[in-house]
Amino acid sequence: MKTLTQDPHSTREDREKVLEVAIGREVRAHRKQQNMTVADLSRLTDLSVGMLSKIENGNTSPSLTTLQTLATALSVPLTAFFRGYEERRDAVHTPSGEGVEIERAGTRAGHHYRLLGHLGANSSGTIVEPYLITLNSESDTFKTFQHEGVEMIYMLEGEVDYRHGGAHYPLRPGDTLFFDADAPHGPERLVKLPARYLSVISYPAKS
Repeated sequence: MKTLTQDPHSTREDREKVLEVAIGREVRAHRKQQNMTVADLSRLTDLSVGMLSKIENGNTSPSLTTLQTLATALSVPLTAFFRGYEERRDAVHTPSGEGVEIERAGTRAGHHYRLLGHLGANSSGTIVEPYLITLNSESDTFKTFQHEGVEMIYMLEGEVDYRHGGAHYPLRPGDTLFFDADAPHGPERLVKLPARYLSVISYPAKS
């Protein structure tokens, strides 16, 4: 059995550590935006390369004097280093039966796509879109989808044979299919209707 290193129920680090990491990320980002090396910034600030590395990696808590020195060297306001710490964390709640009905390219009559929520670019740099998809007795087959990112399907009701690339997977209630969405994919054969499944698509935000 493979051991996963991330605990989904773990608590975040204490606030001081999170702040240090957020500051370090901003310092590194502003330095790279100006095409500076750590050695360049060291010469401008009289801070050692080792100390700058500790700051950028969130391994030390820089004083306000040090942060002001860095802000002056990088030509940014002092508050720029705290943006990653202060940014809003979003959550989307969609009550049962609600959500946005959408038309997706390639769909046919009787295929219903309900977008359950949308989180745009966040600190992870990832966009996630969950859909509740219903295929009823009026549905017909359609050309396969192909898009960037990864997708997970969880079958709720009915039965379909789902194509991914050159393979076909029988999906029954409780089955999960997780795949690279860049390969052609979609329901190939509607075995038992109505069919409902949850589709979660994740892809990188455009820079």
